Amino acid sequence: MSHDALNIEGVKQEPALLKKHAKFFVRFLNLLPARLASHDSTRGTIAFFAVCGLDVLNSLPLLTKEMQKDVIEWIYGGLVTSNPEKQPNCSGFQGSRCVNIISDDEQLQANAKNYQWGHLAMTYTGIGILATLGDDLSRIDRKSIVDGVAAVQRPDGSFSACVDGSENDMRFVFCAAAICHMLDYWGNVDKEKMFEFITSCIRYDNGFSQYLEGEAHGGTTFCALAALELSGQLHRLDVATIENIKRWLIFRQVNGFQGRPNKAVDTCYSFWIGAALRILGAFELIDYEENRAYIMETQDSIVGGFSKWPQSTTDPFHTYFGLCGLSFMNEPGLSAVMPSLNISMRAYNRLKQLHAQWQVESTDDRFVSNNKSASSKLNSDENSTSVTSPLIEAQ
Repeated sequence: MSHDALNIEGVKQEPALLKKHAKFFVRFLNLLPARLASHDSTRGTIAFFAVCGLDVLNSLPLLTKEMQKDVIEWIYGGLVTSNPEKQPNCSGFQGSRCVNIISDDEQLQANAKNYQWGHLAMTYTGIGILATLGDDLSRIDRKSIVDGVAAVQRPDGSFSACVDGSENDMRFVFCAAAICHMLDYWGNVDKEKMFEFITSCIRYDNGFSQYLEGEAHGGTTFCALAALELSGQLHRLDVATIENIKRWLIFRQVNGFQGRPNKAVDTCYSFWIGAALRILGAFELIDYEENRAYIMETQDSIVGGFSKWPQSTTDPFHTYFGLCGLSFMNEPGLSAVMPSLNISMRAYNRLKQLHAQWQVESTDDRFVSNNKSASSKLNSDENSTSVTSPLIEAQ
């Protein structure tokens, strides 16, 4: 059932306040409220929701060219490049710059550099922001980044977030697959081991868990299916397994969607469950009217944004995923979303153009960054007053 079909049936619908949601995102790119202070180490994810949210809203022009370039430079300012002699395979984007210490104390600098390494989630969101803003990724050493991804793969096929260790579960399996897919390079990542880990997490009720013997979860099920699709392995699941997963996903709808059986409905699962069903080609089996009605219950008509539950505080996370859920149902005024990468189809098409360009330019040193590319006007604007942040070399 399409959005237009709902209109034909005469269902009275609350309008989505798209302009207010766009202004909501712009505010978060300029100033974070005190209540989000605890997210300082992951503010790249907040920027991801705001920038990609504006893209889905077709509202990126609300950001001036100078501000877009400033965001790009801010992202690159958190890029760590490996030093093969001192700290190999730690390339990627950092979650925080609190360890980027400016000091003449060489010992202090040396100590700080021991804590500068890429984080899979921040690398995924960083590349996603750059692609959305039209950057040509020419400052990224793709091989070095993917070497960093391979370095955090565990013997069971899962991934940790960073080289110094962290949880290793399905979230970072997705991030690893997304990074490799966006950079069109898999290097030494063991896709077979990845597949084995993912399939080992299929639970008795046919959802996917974070790790072996965990509880099936909507977000984790999306991560698993998206990683399989992005790595070209979704076809390896047999028909019976696919049908059982579809059933588990469809049963998560109450009015909106819940993440687990017997849990409350939550706006973000309109994306997690909706995108998983999109990947499996089964989204049309849900009740569009009920899903949209729940999402709209969480809309703030005063300041914009969507919240987790009705009458709750809005935030960039649930606002972005609420908009993606509406986009899947062809909400007027919203761009299409690429389900498995969680970015707009417009941004994904830019990535595909870069992939084609990289393949044409392929040489023996194909993975060495080429700064001569001029496909991004944002990076070639000589009149901008923005200051280019230097890349951080690990030592």
